[in-house]
Amino acid sequence: MAAGKKLVILAAVNGGAQQDRNGAHVPITPAEIAEAAHQCYKAGASVVHVHARAADKGPTSDIEVFSDIIKRIRDKCDILIQTTNGFGVRRDPQTNEYVWPKDEERLALHTVEPKQDLFSIAAGSWDFYHPEGGYPGTVSYVNSEHLLQQNIKAVLKRGASLEFEITEVSQIHKLNRFAEEGVFDRNTKNLWLDYCLGFGAMVPTVRTLALATEDGARLFPHWKWEVLATGRDQFPMNTVGVLMGCDIVRVGFEDNIYLPDGNAAKQNYQLVEAMAQIAQKFGRDPATVAEARQVFNVGNA
Repeated sequence: MAAGKKLVILAAVNGGAQQDRNGAHVPITPAEIAEAAHQCYKAGASVVHVHARAADKGPTSDIEVFSDIIKRIRDKCDILIQTTNGFGVRRDPQTNEYVWPKDEERLALHTVEPKQDLFSIAAGSWDFYHPEGGYPGTVSYVNSEHLLQQNIKAVLKRGASLEFEITEVSQIHKLNRFAEEGVFDRNTKNLWLDYCLGFGAMVPTVRTLALATEDGARLFPHWKWEVLATGRDQFPMNTVGVLMGCDIVRVGFEDNIYLPDGNAAKQNYQLVEAMAQIAQKFGRDPATVAEARQVFNVGNA
């Protein structure tokens, strides 16, 4: 057990499609997102993960909206800011078909000012299944190797840090191949692994997490690692991660609205509070923002 090791709590406060439900208020506007980030910061989170939303409450890749969100959060507190790279899918108003963001839109996030501290991208294409997050059916999400490599290079050039969302174990081996091909130095401290449980291939079990973390630690022994689980599996799997010595756990309405007692939270910060209390029972206090900067190897933006 990792008693005494600080735990970074990352709050994913809104996602691309999630809406208010069961009494849970999902922040949509830049002002609401900034307030949610501030509340989570006070509750013990040192990182906030954000999606930008359009006037119709759906996802947007508008750089100006992301910029507004970052400015508003920084006006309130110094929590580390991580932007999505997936945005979320939109519906074509004429055909009602899903429309995925183009690579150019996603890479444009590297031009946002003021700069975000952290980035996130799935380490491969995947069948996205997340009813709890507002997606009633399975949709296939494409993350080409070209897009992934361009993101890695852009993040490292910017002096930021990048989370690889691992949605199946084979993606760890793809990253290992990238390292061998010279796309990045495997000893860098600016990249980390996020084991995503409950979205599809990575079922939320201890066995799955143990298998993934074993491969991750063998191939990238210097990297930090994170646990993310959806719905009612969020707190059980995060607790397992805490006991296994993970560096980061993720909570928030993007993935789950339920507290450990099964009741729906009304605000994101309640999930942060609950996670902090669980971690502290096992001797792991929430990391401060300054301590989180050391975990991710990033300076002030």
